[in-house]
Amino acid sequence: MSIDREWADIHPRRSMGAVGMGVLRVTLLFGSAAIALSILSASYLDSHFSQHFASADPQSGLDMMSTGSIGRTSTYTVRRSVLQPSPEAVCIIRENGARSGSC
Repeated sequence: MSIDREWADIHPRRSMGAVGMGVLRVTLLFGSAAIALSILSASYLDSHFSQHFASADPQSGLDMMSTGSIGRTSTYTVRRSVLQPSPEAVCIIRENGARSGSC
């Protein structure tokens, strides 16, 4: 017997390394496909069902207010203070220093 053959008898080659890598690759493939499917289905379901549930009960407490932006034709500052007599009091200061509201 040669030295190489004795070594092969003592330590047989393991073929599980290739099988293990194949299992890992299949797991990663199906895992990434499941993640992609869940992301796409969540966005589809959100856009499809959110309108139905929001409009089903108008007294459900949903605030349907839309927001927007104003043009940059003028600049102003809105101030509220805890020192004012009313908590709803608002002071608006324009860029030229003119004040309106509860200042």
